[in-house]
Amino acid sequence: MRAADVPLQALQQALAGRYVLDRPLGRGGMGMVYLAREVRLERPVAVKLLPPAKAAQPAARERFLREARTAARLSHPNIVPIFTVDEVGSFVFFSMAYVHGETLGQRVRGSGPLGVAEAARLLQEVALALDHAHAHGIVHRDVKPDNILLDTATGRALVSDFGIARVSSGPATTGPHLLGTAEFMSPEQAGGGPLDESCRTRTAPAAGPARGD
Repeated sequence: MRAADVPLQALQQALAGRYVLDRPLGRGGMGMVYLAREVRLERPVAVKLLPPAKAAQPAARERFLREARTAARLSHPNIVPIFTVDEVGSFVFFSMAYVHGETLGQRVRGSGPLGVAEAARLLQEVALALDHAHAHGIVHRDVKPDNILLDTATGRALVSDFGIARVSSGPATTGPHLLGTAEFMSPEQAGGGPLDESCRTRTAPAAGPARGD
């Protein structure tokens, strides 16, 4: 069963009293993301659901919860903050700040390659975010254009989706437990090798080449 196959009504019932689901925002390799309203704080949030097939695996479920909770401790202006990491019945999810805007992937697919100055600025912001995560022993494992959000109000880049981050103090992730998006995995990650901040990242074709201004 895919994350998109989960009946919205069943998920809403599981989250009743905490979140009111509005609509799906998108689906990635690691689950479905919904726009929701956090009831008590009356704020919009994005809720990401771990795929049911993975949530049914005790080891994958526990790894997701442990590593997402660790990533939730990150605080940086270029990282989308994770508010809660939880499980309710068969549902395993985390909620994060909702950023009004679009992803870098959407920007490039809709408007073409970025200008040199803007590409350099966004690259610097993403690098600062990842450096902050690395300083806390966390490797993102799924850096790609669609996990970089561009805030409409400020133009700021925010790295999102640390839900499958690799925590350096945790057990190694190899073999059948590979996580991430194949097109953007480093060679070490694709090969099931040890991961740290020095892993090389493959060129992200969806980001496109920068164009001159």
